[in-house]
Amino acid sequence: MLKKLMNSLATGLVALTFAAAVHAQTATPPARPQVVLLATGGTIAGAGATAANSASYQAAKVPVDKLIAGVPELAQVAQVRGEQVFQIASESFTNEHLLTLGKRVAALAKQPDVDGIVITHGTDTLEETAYFLNLTVHTDKPVVVVGSMRPSTAISADGALNLLNAVTTAAAKDSRGKGVLVVMNDEIHTGRDVSKSVNIKTEAFRSPWGPLGMVVEGKTYWFRAPVKRHTTGSEFDIEQIGALPAVSIAYGSGNADDTAYRAFAAKGAKAIIHAGTGNGSVAAPVVPALRELRAQGVQIVRSARVTAGGFVLRNAEQPDDQYDWVVSHDLNPQKARILTMVALARGADSKALQRMFMEY
Repeated sequence: MLKKLMNSLATGLVALTFAAAVHAQTATPPARPQVVLLATGGTIAGAGATAANSASYQAAKVPVDKLIAGVPELAQVAQVRGEQVFQIASESFTNEHLLTLGKRVAALAKQPDVDGIVITHGTDTLEETAYFLNLTVHTDKPVVVVGSMRPSTAISADGALNLLNAVTTAAAKDSRGKGVLVVMNDEIHTGRDVSKSVNIKTEAFRSPWGPLGMVVEGKTYWFRAPVKRHTTGSEFDIEQIGALPAVSIAYGSGNADDTAYRAFAAKGAKAIIHAGTGNGSVAAPVVPALRELRAQGVQIVRSARVTAGGFVLRNAEQPDDQYDWVVSHDLNPQKARILTMVALARGADSKALQRMFMEY
């Protein structure tokens, strides 16, 4: 009797083990996140004449399908599909390109079959596009902008790993709600802070207040989060922007005069970003022109040309209250241009514009 019972138990255990093995082989694996890759060109889609060409090459040559096929590891991270939005070098990005890209990102973010979005972009104006999207696209889904400093044909190409890390970040649930991100050289930056700081090194992108986190061997690690308003908390909406007003940047230096400022205003600029020395300083020969232009309705924004985190204090170098000028807080001139355009498109006056610089 005992022997029959033992045999019966053994048979049952074998059957359970076999059933478990069959289930393991036939069970549906968990669905991978769905990520859309929007390609716009740039170095990450570039090609050099030889493998030794890392700084001289032609940008915007490789189409999106080949970018995806060139990194087969992407399939282990997410279901990736691609769209070729543009195929240009990023120094040629216009306001119209920004609007077209932003509206496509916003439309994709609304789709239930999209978990994250990656945008491949040339590095020259990558920071401007990232900040524009950070201000205007209302979504908590991860939107990641990525580029490379060297073409895929170079011996030391960085694009493949950057792209894999960007998709990894876009697919990660813990990336949600952090605004538009920039992933370069294993680091995760907020699109608000990050800037290109050098043009021939792979560690070109830096934030004056540090990165948000890192991507290491397929996993995201976070150390801080953005505190400025962005995406779902923004008062700006890409779907309500029909056009962006002209905003120009004039560069301050020794021996400065007012030629550039007057020329920009005559060309139709609605605002001028003064990329000043130090604390956004304005040379004495330039002050009368800026006061005159402000009286004519042109917004004047004092920013700083310093590269490691310019911090412009109101009324510190110039009597901004008296002149009705605006200061850019810690935004560099190119980021200040983006915010000013978006703010003026919403009808902001100088007081509202100053508030926006402090909040965004």
